[in-house]
Amino acid sequence: MQKTFLVEIGTEELPPKSLRSLAEKFAKNFENELKKNSLKYKEVIWYASPRRLAIKVINLALYQTNHEIKKRGPSIINSFDCITGEYTKIAKRWAQDCGITLDQTERLITNKGEWLFYRTIIKGKAAKELLNSMVNKAINNFPFQKMMRWGNNKTEFIRPVHTVIMLLGQDLVKGEVFGIKSRRTIHGHRFMGKYFISLDSAKKYPSILCEYGKVIADYKERKELIKDKIQKIAEKLGGFSEYTNHLLEEVTALVEWPVVLSAKFEKKFLLLPKEVLIHIMTNIQKYFPVFNQFGDLITDFIFVANIESLEPKKIILGHEKVIRSRLADAKYLFMRDREKKLEENFILLKNVLFQKNLGTLLDKTNRLVIISTSIAKKINANINYVHRASLLSKCDLMTHMVFEFSELQGVMGMHYALLDGEIEDIALAIKEQYQPRFSGDSLPSTKVSVSVALADKIDILVGILGVNKHPKGDKDPFALRRIALGIFRIIVENSYDLDLLRLTQEATELYESKLINKNVVDDVVKFILGRSIVWYKEQGYSVDVIQSVLSRFPTKPKDFDARLKAVTYFRNLSIAKRLIVMNKRVSKILQKTNEKLNKDIITAFLKAPEEIILANHVCILKNRLLPLLSEYKYQDVLMELVSLNEMIDNFFCNVMVMDSDKLVRINRLTLLSHLRALFLQVGDISLLQ
Repeated sequence: MQKTFLVEIGTEELPPKSLRSLAEKFAKNFENELKKNSLKYKEVIWYASPRRLAIKVINLALYQTNHEIKKRGPSIINSFDCITGEYTKIAKRWAQDCGITLDQTERLITNKGEWLFYRTIIKGKAAKELLNSMVNKAINNFPFQKMMRWGNNKTEFIRPVHTVIMLLGQDLVKGEVFGIKSRRTIHGHRFMGKYFISLDSAKKYPSILCEYGKVIADYKERKELIKDKIQKIAEKLGGFSEYTNHLLEEVTALVEWPVVLSAKFEKKFLLLPKEVLIHIMTNIQKYFPVFNQFGDLITDFIFVANIESLEPKKIILGHEKVIRSRLADAKYLFMRDREKKLEENFILLKNVLFQKNLGTLLDKTNRLVIISTSIAKKINANINYVHRASLLSKCDLMTHMVFEFSELQGVMGMHYALLDGEIEDIALAIKEQYQPRFSGDSLPSTKVSVSVALADKIDILVGILGVNKHPKGDKDPFALRRIALGIFRIIVENSYDLDLLRLTQEATELYESKLINKNVVDDVVKFILGRSIVWYKEQGYSVDVIQSVLSRFPTKPKDFDARLKAVTYFRNLSIAKRLIVMNKRVSKILQKTNEKLNKDIITAFLKAPEEIILANHVCILKNRLLPLLSEYKYQDVLMELVSLNEMIDNFFCNVMVMDSDKLVRINRLTLLSHLRALFLQVGDISLLQ
């Protein structure tokens, strides 16, 4: 027999940015508890609103699955005294450990002998007896850093808990969660519908809460409702709304009864940079901006209220008043900044620390000028533009707008530079120096931007790792992991022939004696390559393929990428399996020998026809592969090496490598080392699975 189980934890307002993950974690934890306790079920559904976390288990078995216990004891020979026929101490101790008497045992006969044996069926407990404990374990296992206490409670949770309901079908499951007893009462919306709702059946949740309590507990339903209404209102306004899923998720987590409305701000505020308006609306006010058919921002915006008002115009006017105040403040700051040119902030950078051990922002800017112009020469960017962009790159950090809205760093610098009459590529580089800002973000779009962005990122990595401020666990206050991946992506996706080792060395030299980490160059290169591994894994590349390439430690991202794609292609060939096995064999043979090998293969010591043929082709391929290697044509290199397959087979079938003649043996080992070196020019094929 099966019933629906419901648990809802009613709380104060939960943190909106974490609401979905908290609900999903609760559901996952409870599913784990169901499996641990051998309780069968059909499905676990999670619900979440600002003031509740809930899960519903569909078709939950009312009893645990019966569990059969089988225990084999000592052999019959060791279980009975051969003289008296009495049970031995060994048998008695085994029975005691099992918690049984020896009268409860039977005998197990196998082809290996006869043994004492015990079997029993443990009848499953009633689910109702287990559920309270399971809920507590599931809700307490939350990886949330900031917990709260309330009242006289010694327990902690993310927010104070006010109600707990646990129902199995129509039956109330008695128990406590965070010191709150399970009751049939749940809370509706704070200002609409019934505040106290009595629930007599788990199946009625969440429909009864929606009907009488004006709360849509289904998070996904709430999200789709908001999304659909935003689209319809935007179309009615003659445009469309563009926003991130992150914003939609956060707004969904802020409301229990979403009412989607639109309002306006004054046209004069459109003179502010578009990014400023969007930032204030989305990041601060949680509004949804509206754009016309040409992609230009219009004065209408959409917002989501948490109440159904009889006078919606008053709510709209309230939001218009708030946005007017926010935008007026932004306009004031913008006009203050325009009282002087952006470059006048350059000298002020000396008053701001970049990092306490690494000097000021002025010091950093001076380093950027040198590094970025060096990169510009390597990628054929306009050196004068790069020089100018680097000088202005941090000047907007001294503006009133960036001081108030730090997320707009770079963006404001671009707008101020354009207003000052700077060339567009220079202004764009000031903005794009921070790209990519997050996973999947676009890369800098011009070579000028690339030069400044790479210089900024490599300077940060060298500086922070140079004073031993490595990321630990999930803590990465300087966003070094994102920065490292940004460097790798910019170089790979633009196919620039840049060397991480050289870039790091140049940046390190500019810090002079400020760095205390003597291994900083090696640390930075390894850190960047380490982040690239994560990126490639996400793209579906096999771990063994990545490791085979990484073993060669190519410090040019373009080189790394080309090797990875070549080895992936090679690994999927049917003939590759034989070559991989041969490489493993060669690798093991060479690892086991302690003899000093020759520098070159000595022709005079080649005896067998098979080794002569193989040696000749190895020498031929050495020269043939050189132009391919210089152009990173690693796939062609591996296809050339495939031609050795039959020769290697013949060599191992007909030639004894460990010959008794030392000179012949060492020469054959030298041949194998040269053969292995050919493959190692791409990757260590022996590491492939």
